[in-house]
Amino acid sequence: MFVKLALTVLPLLSSVFAIDGCTRNATVVSGDTCDSISRKYGVSTYQLALVNDATIDENCDNLQPGQVVCLGIEEHDCTKVYTVVADDTCDYIQQTYGISNETLWSNNPQIDAACDNIYIGEVLCVDTDSYTYPQYNETLYNALAYTYLPYCDE
Repeated sequence: MFVKLALTVLPLLSSVFAIDGCTRNATVVSGDTCDSISRKYGVSTYQLALVNDATIDENCDNLQPGQVVCLGIEEHDCTKVYTVVADDTCDYIQQTYGISNETLWSNNPQIDAACDNIYIGEVLCVDTDSYTYPQYNETLYNALAYTYLPYCDE
């Protein structure tokens, strides 16, 4: 009984605890994932995870219909995004959007130096302006990245 009540109240609590400086938000619907929300609302997967660090768990599997998530915060809200597809590289993304190496990594600090941890469906910030983000939950990002990275035994 208590568990059922807690699961019913959880989405309501998330909308009560508003994130300071949230510039836009979205309401989770059935079937949403972090990547689908990112694609639907034009927010990088990294930014979505970062600004909702207190409410979205490491596997992004605790989203509840009716839950309100923040999409961006003041001065840290990249809205120019790109969804990674098969065979994408950081060089390709940089050339396509005319952004420097430094800007790509500044706006997407979860990308490793070799750029081999971007995954299909991940939404990246490709703005030519750099955003300075606060510390991020590296465990959350890695859980998402390694869940979606294709396995290769070659």
